[in-house]
Amino acid sequence: MAFPAGFGWGASTAVYQVEGGWDADGKGPSVWDTFTHQGGERVFKNQTGDVACGSYTLWEEDLKCIKQLGLTHYRFSLSWSRLLPDGTTGFINQKGIDYYNKIIDDLLTNAVTPIVTLYHYDLPQALEDKGGWLSEAIIESFDKYARFCFITFGDRVQRWITINEPNVFALLAYDFGIYPPGVPHFGTGGYQAARNLIKAHARSWHSYDSLFGKVQKGVVSLAIFATWGEPADPNSVSDQEAAKRALAFCLDFFAKPIFTVGDYPEVVKSQIAFRSKKQGYPSSRLPEFTEEEKRMNKCTADFFAVHYYTTRLVKYQENKKELVFFQDVEIQVFPDPTWIRSLDWIYVVPWEIRKVLQTLRTEIAGSFLGLCYLDGVQDTYNNPVIYITENGFPQGDPASLDDTQRWEYFRQTFQELFKAIQLDKVNCKIYCAWSLLDNFEWIQGYSSRFGFFHVDFEDPSRPRVPYTSAKEYAKIIQNNGLEEHP
Repeated sequence: MAFPAGFGWGASTAVYQVEGGWDADGKGPSVWDTFTHQGGERVFKNQTGDVACGSYTLWEEDLKCIKQLGLTHYRFSLSWSRLLPDGTTGFINQKGIDYYNKIIDDLLTNAVTPIVTLYHYDLPQALEDKGGWLSEAIIESFDKYARFCFITFGDRVQRWITINEPNVFALLAYDFGIYPPGVPHFGTGGYQAARNLIKAHARSWHSYDSLFGKVQKGVVSLAIFATWGEPADPNSVSDQEAAKRALAFCLDFFAKPIFTVGDYPEVVKSQIAFRSKKQGYPSSRLPEFTEEEKRMNKCTADFFAVHYYTTRLVKYQENKKELVFFQDVEIQVFPDPTWIRSLDWIYVVPWEIRKVLQTLRTEIAGSFLGLCYLDGVQDTYNNPVIYITENGFPQGDPASLDDTQRWEYFRQTFQELFKAIQLDKVNCKIYCAWSLLDNFEWIQGYSSRFGFFHVDFEDPSRPRVPYTSAKEYAKIIQNNGLEEHP
């Protein structure tokens, strides 16, 4: 099962989850620094990312892991507050620039292509104090930060992701309030943040396209989290429609504004307007885009970056007691009891990654061809270039380096990815697993281990030791594909 020649094999990390050095060398605090230092059991055992994997001082050890796997691509994020401690270009931290320059240069020296994410959940606290993603002022702040990064690193970085999982981040941070800043705004905050996230991405894409693209010749997108939903009862029309709504609210909510019409899906707008009216609001809780904003939003991505981890069964339910978001979608979600559970939110359903990719090829690609071409964009969006920028499973027994069962999940995933490319003709070019290292998994702290390399967080030297999966993944990369399985 050989993948196409030149297929990219990578792994991903995120700055707060691996870097540590939270206040070293002039770095300013991020919202995750503040959030974890406040305690209150909002994070597993009140753990923090103050040290994490220690990658700020142990980058050479990370590079050894990358070389041991034989990665062709490495996706990592930049710390906005390490580069710009107060979030603005009024004060630039040269030591932060030096650190990321070394990472980029070392990767290129070792024939590893960097994929750089500008923002992975870690907003400078100074900007959160001014309203964060609930304030429209963040759009200009992000654009200036993005331009700074394009100027500083764009001579060597040609693959950029502006914002990681805005659909997850907006909901967990500003609606449910379980991510920093930790203040819930049920039914309103997530939608307000989403609008600003979309506009910030679009603004920075235009900045790159107009100011840097012709010289640097890079590509820019954002990474969207996709949870697939299957109708709980395949014969139920209401469950079929519920599954479609679930996909619209999860994936299309951000994909449609960015990749096609510049606006939210009609079903999203109608659902939120309907529920808002029912709740007594004078207008929809979803802030609308102006016609000019729609024009600015649409067709502002050069590839489709998608994350896939798991799947749920979806059933229609007029929610009256659930969180407002689920009331808006009018769904109930739950796993199939036959699926293997590898974490509280991850059930192992590798074959559904193929359905996600099929959807991107057909539904969204069709819109690309019809809309972007009419606006003068070349006909390159029919079956868009896709990067899988995160996919993975946690190790069940953190005390054991033998994760043979977890590797079986990966193997099945690669089989489905192979089918999507070979049989469905999906234009997937890069696969990045989550994650290179065991790391700080947000509110789960160090209780979940997704790495190819085990990290001993009790040892100050943070040794990296390969799991069985690391050795098997290295074989996949070396062979550019799977060996036939008996």
